[in-house]
Amino acid sequence: MDGEGVLSTGLSMAELGQRIRGERRARGLSIERLAELSRISRSMVSDVERGAKTPTVLVLDRLATALGTSIARLLDEPAHGAMRVLRHGEQRVLRDPSGWERRVLSPVISDVEFEFMRTTIGPGVDAGEFEPHAPGSREYLAVEHGSLRLTINGRAYVLDTGDAVYYPGDCRHAFANDGAVDCVYYLAMELGGAGHHEPRKEPLDE
Repeated sequence: MDGEGVLSTGLSMAELGQRIRGERRARGLSIERLAELSRISRSMVSDVERGAKTPTVLVLDRLATALGTSIARLLDEPAHGAMRVLRHGEQRVLRDPSGWERRVLSPVISDVEFEFMRTTIGPGVDAGEFEPHAPGSREYLAVEHGSLRLTINGRAYVLDTGDAVYYPGDCRHAFANDGAVDCVYYLAMELGGAGHHEPRKEPLDE
């Protein structure tokens, strides 16, 4: 996706690209290896790192998953101290051009891979399928309003207002709203410790 940004607050595409590059280099990955792990073209990975292209939410999630981390960690610096109040205006919001948005409610904590989010999917919108996260990952979801079609490894489940579900995060999972009103749901994601981190095997020249 070019031109129109998915980030509604604060972070520029150049800053996002720098953070992705930093996470990649910290894991000893070349651009080619990150492209392979994320199943995104090398040119797209390079363009995102340089801030030349704005990734969709799905592309950003693939990059985060390939790095063994969360979108939240790519958007924010770790919080310091025992407590962090995250005001509404400080929360990162990602808006996808297909008609849905993700609001990150949890601050980033050092050495903790956890993300709590509120997602709104417009009527008739398919948010797409997300890649499996690291082995041992867990996701907990609760529908606040509307109806959600949650598909886990190809099997669909319809969740209505007030319904909740747990499923392993290390599987394919997709979200869609087949209803006539917005679907709003909360999702808590705990990433497994393994991730896709790899030891440095080659010198990095990018």
